[in-house]
Amino acid sequence: MKRITAVLATVLALTLSACGTDSDPLAGESAAPGKPGAVTVGSANFAESELLAEIYSQALEADKITVTRKFNIGARELYLKALQDGSIDLLPEYNGALLSALSTGGAPQGVSSPDAVLTALKKVLPAGTEVLEQSSAEDKDTLTVTAETAAKHNLKTIEDLKPVAGQLTIGAGPEWAERYQGLKGLKEVYGVEFKEFKPLDAGGPLTVNALKGGDIDVANIFSTDSSIVTNKFVVLEDPKDLYLAENIIPLIRTTANNPTVTAALNAVSAKLTTENLTRYLAQVQVDKKDVKTVAKAFLTENGLI
Repeated sequence: MKRITAVLATVLALTLSACGTDSDPLAGESAAPGKPGAVTVGSANFAESELLAEIYSQALEADKITVTRKFNIGARELYLKALQDGSIDLLPEYNGALLSALSTGGAPQGVSSPDAVLTALKKVLPAGTEVLEQSSAEDKDTLTVTAETAAKHNLKTIEDLKPVAGQLTIGAGPEWAERYQGLKGLKEVYGVEFKEFKPLDAGGPLTVNALKGGDIDVANIFSTDSSIVTNKFVVLEDPKDLYLAENIIPLIRTTANNPTVTAALNAVSAKLTTENLTRYLAQVQVDKKDVKTVAKAFLTENGLI
């Protein structure tokens, strides 16, 4: 209970600071649970989360479930609060990152494989929520540098950053400053402390462009992001498993779940792989295709609609 209280305390502060903006996707939403046969789907504020949320939404609609979309909510601290108060019912999550967020001091020691992470995660889920089947698709946090920076400092692993991090600037989403799988864990697990932290976006274009332009030296970029390949960035290995298994998994309010919902979402998870997720995400990020179009193509090509 203490760990969930701590998460929600942070959430409340962030939520209050966000009040008054015009772009709140949850503005005006009732906290009442969704009616049977209706699901409100949310997402975080990055392209992959929105794509996955749209895939979930269209899969549910194909089975006659009424869907309301509330995408682009923000960081985990905000969307967990929305899930708890009933503003949303469902969203795509990442098992390891969620486990670390809900566990005091980060994930339990020695827990890193997909099954071990899932078992530990089920023990710390907020009351009234559950997870369905996890997919084999995985998207991990990475510390990524340009090829030039890797060569200059002989960087191959996160551990190699320790002697030079005091000269370097890292960029990531603002929430990274307080996350265990952010600056706190890097200091505790690897003894890595950077000269400067620049709050940008969660593996998005601000972070990628800052790395390309030399405004930052190290970036938190998600492993399925097409920018890694297109820019020939170097992903630093994580020998101490700060970043756990990050399998994609539906997180849902128990009151919104039913056999039809479970079957539809489990079918999606069964078809999601790291390879096909990377390919479809590139259609959004590189080819600039509409998320709804790409989601429909995934579902159609995998026989789900």
